Amino acid sequence: MRLSDDPELQPLLFGLFFLVYLVTILGNLLIILVVRSDSHLQTPMYFFLSNLSLVDIGFISTTIPKMIVDIQTQNRVISYVDCLTQMSFFVHFACMDDMLLTVMAYDRFVAICHPLHYSVIMSPCLCGFLVLASFLIGLLDSQLHNLIVLQLTCFKHVEISNFFCGPSQLLSLACSDTISNNIVMYFVGAIFGFIPFSGIFFSYYKIISSILRVPSTSGKYKAFSTCGSHLLVVCLFYGTGLGVYFGSTLSLSPWKHVVASIMYTILTPMLNPFIYSLRNRDIKSALWRLYSRLI
Repeated sequence: MRLSDDPELQPLLFGLFFLVYLVTILGNLLIILVVRSDSHLQTPMYFFLSNLSLVDIGFISTTIPKMIVDIQTQNRVISYVDCLTQMSFFVHFACMDDMLLTVMAYDRFVAICHPLHYSVIMSPCLCGFLVLASFLIGLLDSQLHNLIVLQLTCFKHVEISNFFCGPSQLLSLACSDTISNNIVMYFVGAIFGFIPFSGIFFSYYKIISSILRVPSTSGKYKAFSTCGSHLLVVCLFYGTGLGVYFGSTLSLSPWKHVVASIMYTILTPMLNPFIYSLRNRDIKSALWRLYSRLI
């Protein structure tokens, strides 16, 4: 589905989304470069942040380049194999994003609630294992969605009511009864979404309980400032993600579904570097040190 049928808007849309994609790639690459090059940022929190930036690059690259090419060429056709491939990578990176946000919440929980044991608990081996587990869980989630869609034998029409191939859009095109497939898909989505969200909720429940026991106001502010950026990203990710994933169930209009998809697939990866850099003193200091070395 094209974003607009007005031919005069096509160059504007092309320029806008190309600029957004470029800013997102460069912003996340800058976060990765700063974390890897600065010795002050060789901690578990920034290790997870650099991996989140890498996943965000993959996440936005599954949808936006194809959309930019479609706007430029005025060709909105995608093959069945390419559609399944795009859906697989989309689900994989979305699930990895979800899992890494949960891991980062656990990291903040250990840092604030068990500061004396932080370096022992969050060892390099555990950090590497958590990132690997996030990758494998994302791979499992994407393959489960693939298996569900591959059960479909025919489609009543071939127009996808979004600018990319998503599981809910493909299921809505099936001409056969998809109630059982819908139930399975949303059950899988609930499992892979609810369990990480429960982990984040439990971590922040413990974090807030610990912060409230801190006697000084400055101590409370310092403790909460270390996880404020993460909490903002979590709200942005889950708020838009739920609208996209359960859009067909909620009977959203195609245009509202597209707006939610843009917020989820474009704004979230683009804003993450700005949220973490502008609200994080360590990242800003590291950026200044990198700039000084380059000069």
